[in-house]
Amino acid sequence: MDELMRVMTPRPRNAETPRSYLRSWITANKIFFDRNQGEIPETEIDLSTYRLTIAGKVNMPLTMDFDNLLSMPKAIVANTLECSGNSRSLLEKKASGNPWTIGGVGNAVWGGVMLKDLLEKAGVASGADHVAFEGFDKPLGKAQIKFIRSIPLDKAMSSTLLAYEMNGEPLPLKHGFPLRALALGWTGANCVKWLEKITLLEKPYEGFYMDQAYRIHQPDQDPKTGETVTDINIKSIITQPEPETVLPAGNVTILGAAYAGEADIEKVEVSTDGGESWQTATFIGPHEPYAWRHWQYVWQIDRPGSYRILSRATDSSGEKQPMQASWNKLGYNNNGVLEHGVSVQIG
Repeated sequence: MDELMRVMTPRPRNAETPRSYLRSWITANKIFFDRNQGEIPETEIDLSTYRLTIAGKVNMPLTMDFDNLLSMPKAIVANTLECSGNSRSLLEKKASGNPWTIGGVGNAVWGGVMLKDLLEKAGVASGADHVAFEGFDKPLGKAQIKFIRSIPLDKAMSSTLLAYEMNGEPLPLKHGFPLRALALGWTGANCVKWLEKITLLEKPYEGFYMDQAYRIHQPDQDPKTGETVTDINIKSIITQPEPETVLPAGNVTILGAAYAGEADIEKVEVSTDGGESWQTATFIGPHEPYAWRHWQYVWQIDRPGSYRILSRATDSSGEKQPMQASWNKLGYNNNGVLEHGVSVQIG
């Protein structure tokens, strides 16, 4: 839906959700952000020919058709998914990559099968420590590098979903039809689409998208020595008002969302004076593990002028969103309070 979304690159398609559509607790499938390294398949695969294989360090390699998956116990999970580079363009110092603002995030209700159930069928062999995912999408570029990522076995066994539904509908083609991996509470880089092969390994998969991309590093540092991007950092965003708008004096309703991956959001505070003082916002809408919490704050303002609105989140462990993001070469995990402020004019 190019007319609704901000498209940064058409091929591969990378497009973000407009701020106004982030005000809903569920992000509609048609405007859920798009992040791709390769080509989106042109047509849906015929489900009668679809096969998922599980191999590597397992006691019994499996090949499952789609009906096999549907016959297994179903899980339904709300999960907020965020691109690792979301908010990259808000950093004061330029970083490499797509210039996301805040729209590289969305929340959906996903249906599917817990990966744990499939791995228990196959039997995890001694020495297995990582689980690699590979899709049937085709890579772009001369190098033809496939997007393959792996996650630790404990994450695969505890909280990873193989999703075939999104918001009550079959998984849309652009979001991975017929099956995608969802490492719940982790960034989209760990959630491979168009899934066709799962391989259990002794150690993390070695390849470009594990060793060079999705590593937090500085310009003079070997990416492979940097921290791997995994879980989503604690963060709050302001979804209303729009930046640089002129608002009438009186009661101004400020809306936003806060999320912390695997952690639970305990509190959101709002400042309308650039961080000098903070007021507690009110949570609105559902409260589910792995899903964002929507919040609001009614600001009573009668003085005309320019204002900078800030929000900050605190999770259940007491961790507080940092005032400023920690910069890295690829601009990953920007969760700074100051970077996400919204300037408005009261007139």
